[in-house]
Amino acid sequence: MVKIGRWKLFQVWLRLLLLQGSWNFERLQGGGWFYAMAPILRLLYGEKEMLRIAREHVGYFNTHPYLAPAVAGAVIRLELERAAGNDHGVGIAEFKEMVGTPYAAVGDALFWGGLRPLAAGVALLLAAKGLVVAPIVFLVLFNALPLWFRIAGFLSGYELGLRSVEFLQRRKLPDLAIRAKEASVVLLGGVAAFLVFQLLDGEQKPLWLGFLAVPAVLLCGYLARRGISTLLLVLISSALIMICSIFSADVVVWLP
Repeated sequence: MVKIGRWKLFQVWLRLLLLQGSWNFERLQGGGWFYAMAPILRLLYGEKEMLRIAREHVGYFNTHPYLAPAVAGAVIRLELERAAGNDHGVGIAEFKEMVGTPYAAVGDALFWGGLRPLAAGVALLLAAKGLVVAPIVFLVLFNALPLWFRIAGFLSGYELGLRSVEFLQRRKLPDLAIRAKEASVVLLGGVAAFLVFQLLDGEQKPLWLGFLAVPAVLLCGYLARRGISTLLLVLISSALIMICSIFSADVVVWLP
């Protein structure tokens, strides 16, 4: 079996950061995928065979960019075994198609629907308290987990090949996505309460009026359980906070 050096593997990993650089409606990430895999394919097959092999890699491909390294690591292992004459009965194109769509669905739910709103909620709370590090906290929170998946997924894929799907199955990513969304809703409730009480205190109004925001929190929780987008809940909660603030101001006018 051909031995692949660490530098070649690192080249592929770096190129995967540009996976969507040539995204198009016909092949989606296919062009970026072939660009990332080119150093390995050139090493295994040489320039003469590149055209034939390219057809398996430049076609339609789509998955979540943060989980694409896990697919790439496994495909590299499959290419090595194919070059050595080992056949697992699963082709490269079949494997990519088999894992691409599930990884895309799980990645969207975890990273876009769960982690991003959660990191944004933490940053909003820090920004509301006047801390200038809020943008940095957002970047760190949002990028730490994806970076870990990019590295660990790639290494596990390269080591395990077809069995690399077990790496993600053991992490129970769908459950993790649900927990992240629930934590986002709780955090949004906390941010809503903090902003309302901060507004009332700044205008020297009775703090008990802040409890008028409780229905907004309960509504957001109900909508989250119904599967409404967490990002949409951010907009809804912001609008409800403004409504509650205006309403509380009107109530103060009528207080004796």
